[in-house]
Amino acid sequence: MLDTTPLTRAVDHFADRLRAAPQSRLQRGAAAEALALAREFALRAQCLEEPSVEPREMPDVGMFAAADQITVAVHDLALVLKTEDQVVEAVRLVEEAQKRAGV
Repeated sequence: MLDTTPLTRAVDHFADRLRAAPQSRLQRGAAAEALALAREFALRAQCLEEPSVEPREMPDVGMFAAADQITVAVHDLALVLKTEDQVVEAVRLVEEAQKRAGV
């Protein structure tokens, strides 16, 4: 079984930082960065799970839900990842998004 713990830990840390961030930080782009990451992870999970089905886009449900959206998306992705390289790549994406978000 593939160990996705580094990925879930990275996303949990990012989500915690988003939840602790002031509204002004979320409005300045942190929430948008998290939503973009959640959408990317949701897309990857859907393509791995059902490659022949047209992927659906995760909706924007507001800046205060961004932390929950990345958490849900990464847990879905973690269930379908097949290789250690995929885990490493996903962790890198989380770390980059968190830096861009400034949290």
